[in-house]
Amino acid sequence: MKKLLTATCAILLTQSVLAGVKIEHWISPSGARVYFVESRVLPILDVQVDFAAGSMFDPAGKSGLAALTRSTLDLGAGNRDESAIAEQLADVGANLGGGADTDRASVALRTLSARDKRDPALDILRNVIQRPKFAAAVVEREQGRTISALKDAMTRPEAIAGKAFWAALYPAHPYGQQATPESLSALSRDDLQAFHARYYTANNANITLVGDLSRSEAEKIAESLVAHLAVGEPAALPPPPATAPGATVKLAHPASQAHISIGMAAIERGDPDFFPLTVGNYTLGGGGFVSRLMKEVRDKRGYAYSVYSYFAPLRHNGPFQIGLQTKRSQAAEAIKLARDVLDGFIKEGPSEEELAAAKANLTGSFPLRLDSNAKILANVSLIGFYSLPLDYLDHYQAKVQAVSAEDVKQAFARHLRPAELITVTVAAD
Repeated sequence: MKKLLTATCAILLTQSVLAGVKIEHWISPSGARVYFVESRVLPILDVQVDFAAGSMFDPAGKSGLAALTRSTLDLGAGNRDESAIAEQLADVGANLGGGADTDRASVALRTLSARDKRDPALDILRNVIQRPKFAAAVVEREQGRTISALKDAMTRPEAIAGKAFWAALYPAHPYGQQATPESLSALSRDDLQAFHARYYTANNANITLVGDLSRSEAEKIAESLVAHLAVGEPAALPPPPATAPGATVKLAHPASQAHISIGMAAIERGDPDFFPLTVGNYTLGGGGFVSRLMKEVRDKRGYAYSVYSYFAPLRHNGPFQIGLQTKRSQAAEAIKLARDVLDGFIKEGPSEEELAAAKANLTGSFPLRLDSNAKILANVSLIGFYSLPLDYLDHYQAKVQAVSAEDVKQAFARHLRPAELITVTVAAD
């Protein structure tokens, strides 16, 4: 019976995906932007509240503040301490999650939709968002954990390379700010409270609800989540300046493998070139063993076990990156080869066979990105936060199919300029 129910749920979810995702959108009375997908397939409700409160909003000299604020947000709120929150969530079978990245901070809840389970879980979410305690002992503990984790990470070449890459890409913009043990140690409970008061506001919030809920219920829940927050205003920072001529950063490390990152700031969310860049990147380095980088760098020369490329669009121009690891002694040859492959692809674009394979993979795998409420929540929250069209998911496959080889060439030429590429190497000879 359990297998039968699982199979039935899978069929119903697949049918829902094929029928499209109907996204309803409105502005709550308090000013939050709300996105709702009704799904009665399972008795579950998923809620995510996103604030423009990621690391790009860390004040000068206080890098790490956004992440520390988010990590302590649900460790005590309202009249509950962290133990009470954990126990009450367990009692109703709910999960609280989320995190902070470059652009946004998120708080997410998954709960059963029955009122006796849903209402207590939502009350916890509401208090976490509106009334975090930031207890001094908790802040001090999490501050210490974060500093210890950072110190440990900075002994690993991959972490060193990642931080150096972002710092080199965005030297004069908050995207390039990096938390340090010193910046984290300088943070106080007052800093967390002030950051919450400034950025966790109704007008700076996007609320996404997916699941077993009516529109009227969704409206009431959404408003209750922000009703007692300050109204505030949407947070924004200027885009980074134009990229300067490419720099080369070499950092010493005793590791046996050199860690290499090559790239530049390239694309923001909502750019119409997203689809030709995505299709093209599958051929360049996003398609695993069928990609050009993998064939040239790994298969033919044996320089690396794995090599990849990707575009990561953000609110402002997010990075394009090629990444690989290789023997210290052959780092220079591997870098030259990777750049040669990229240069050739920018000039030539994909072949018709490569283009067809990329489209088949991207369109064929697309339904798997929407085969659960959690995945729908992730996609719809992204649409809401970055103000993408509500029918974005409906037209995704058609827009992939419409990309031509010439579209790929032109998009790559517009967004990638070889002379401006940054190269970061950790542990090369």
